[in-house]
Amino acid sequence: MAAPRALAVLGAALLLAAGAQASKYSREANEGLAAAGAKRREAGEFRVVRLNQIWEKAQRLHLSAVKLAELHSDLKIQEKDELSWKKLKAEGLDEDGEKEAKLRRNLNVIMTKYGMNGKKDSQLADTNYIKDGTESDTLDDPRLEKLWSKAKTSGKFSDEELDKLWREFKHHKEKIREYNILLETVSRTEDIHKNVINPSEENLVKEEILHNKHRELKDKLRSINQGFERLRKVSHQGYDTTSEFEEPRVIDLWDMAKSANFTEKELESFREELKHFEAKIEKHHHYQKQLEISHQKLKHVEGTGDKDHLNRNKEKYAMLEEKTKELGYKVKKHLQDLSSRISQGLQHNEL
Repeated sequence: MAAPRALAVLGAALLLAAGAQASKYSREANEGLAAAGAKRREAGEFRVVRLNQIWEKAQRLHLSAVKLAELHSDLKIQEKDELSWKKLKAEGLDEDGEKEAKLRRNLNVIMTKYGMNGKKDSQLADTNYIKDGTESDTLDDPRLEKLWSKAKTSGKFSDEELDKLWREFKHHKEKIREYNILLETVSRTEDIHKNVINPSEENLVKEEILHNKHRELKDKLRSINQGFERLRKVSHQGYDTTSEFEEPRVIDLWDMAKSANFTEKELESFREELKHFEAKIEKHHHYQKQLEISHQKLKHVEGTGDKDHLNRNKEKYAMLEEKTKELGYKVKKHLQDLSSRISQGLQHNEL
């Protein structure tokens, strides 16, 4: 009897030691993440001066912690694209200026999206991951408002399904808004080119550049139309229990992938990748919620005067902020890669 008891005690001790060691490594990793963030802030958040200026300006705006983290992810993607473009330009691979023009459009979309383009009504509504917000938020589109109203009163959805459907409606609203921002940017660029006096300058604006701009708009419009049809179908019929995906961005990608020129094997591979992508998005959502909670708790603790408690909360907030930024960047980069592959597949269909 003594031997089994001794083994049990030894096993429990080993488990406790392993748990303590894992906790230590996790704590050290989190502390390292927060320290890396502080070091980066001292040296400048981004390697592109213009992006640092935008980030510094954003700090002075009344954006939520989650929205600031989202902006940071968008600017990191922009930074990656701008640094890649600089290498291409040095090698003489962007002679027509097409990629440079797209970078300018993308930056304008970011500036408009976060209310930094000088227009008072341009800023997106702050996302609050604690409150549902379905009563106060509007969809800014009579067709969407009508569908949502019918869905809420249809009795076909549980509370959880209504929350999920609301996220889809909000996602669709933002897609329309981003399309309109891009359309305005492209239209303004074309007007400038039309007003060029010197014909030799007009020749620099190649037909291919305009074609690529309109193709980007066309892809976005196709996604909007497919998304609306899906919302209309779900609002009237309820959710299909056999549906593979729940995240709106993943559903969009899957619907478009099925219309692209993929073989069965490629489509199956894409489906598996989308499952991993959805898991990544869910993890990002988790950290966004934790960041929002931590931010509210930090504001509460600041008023108590307890310095030790305040320092602990600041450390936790810094760690969550860095993790949310990191995951946000990974999600956006993955989305960019997946969208690019689908766009190429759709282009093959048009050939």
